[in-house]
Amino acid sequence: MKTSTTLFLLLTAISLISCNDAKLKKNMTMYADTWDHIVNDGNIDLINNSNFTEDITLVMSPQNIVGIDGFKDYYQNFITGFSDIKFTVVQVFGQGDNIVKHWNFKGNHTGDFFGIPATGNSVDIDGVTLVKMKDDKIAQEEDFMDNMVFMQQLGLLPNQENTIIVDGIYQAFGKGDIPAVLNMMDENIVWNESSSSSYSDGNPYTGPDAVLNGVFKRLGEDNDYFKLENIKLSPLGNDQVLATLNYDGKLKKTGETYKTTVVHLWTLKNEKITAFQQYLGLGNQ
Repeated sequence: MKTSTTLFLLLTAISLISCNDAKLKKNMTMYADTWDHIVNDGNIDLINNSNFTEDITLVMSPQNIVGIDGFKDYYQNFITGFSDIKFTVVQVFGQGDNIVKHWNFKGNHTGDFFGIPATGNSVDIDGVTLVKMKDDKIAQEEDFMDNMVFMQQLGLLPNQENTIIVDGIYQAFGKGDIPAVLNMMDENIVWNESSSSSYSDGNPYTGPDAVLNGVFKRLGEDNDYFKLENIKLSPLGNDQVLATLNYDGKLKKTGETYKTTVVHLWTLKNEKITAFQQYLGLGNQ
């Protein structure tokens, strides 16, 4: 009798575990499919009472968003704010009615996004969402991502990585490593010398080869030495970095030395220089 009871309890436990596993698997599949169609297909109407509870809650600061209409309005900003969207559920796992979603969002900011006008910038951001299910419906979500990186990718906050890249350009130039400098440029870089520079005759220089032949080689041909000094970098929004510095050089033709205060405005995208603008101060070269 004892053996039969034990066996019955064991089989009951196994059955319950199997049922729970099946339910969890069903919930995870439903959850991943629902968000795939909402974001990638732009089917915002799937945020409804068939897939979400009436009091669906998005946990956020300073105030939670509660209810299907508010939840739908919130995510509509992503659908209308971005084009070429690719939303990938990297991994979904869970326990009971709790689900964890690791996701990646890519898109181009070509529309209004929570009142932010289109910047044209592309974003590529990873995040995690904690989810609670109730009666086979999505009942609560809480998103976690690096909002600072997201804002930097939109060009709304300075990107410190851009400053590191520009600093690397100056260091490579100072060592005479011109190939390294050229390698940091986008293949369609647009380079403009100051209108008061003798090298502005080729503006705009398009592509690294044009910069090499129209600017860098001429600098070497015209100068006994040419150095960059007192470089100060300031990261700006919209993927730009402002540099103030001095040129210190000596002209071969006249033997004249010069010191010039200049400003460089660098524009970057995807860790490459896409545009350069030089502004000359006192003196010229």
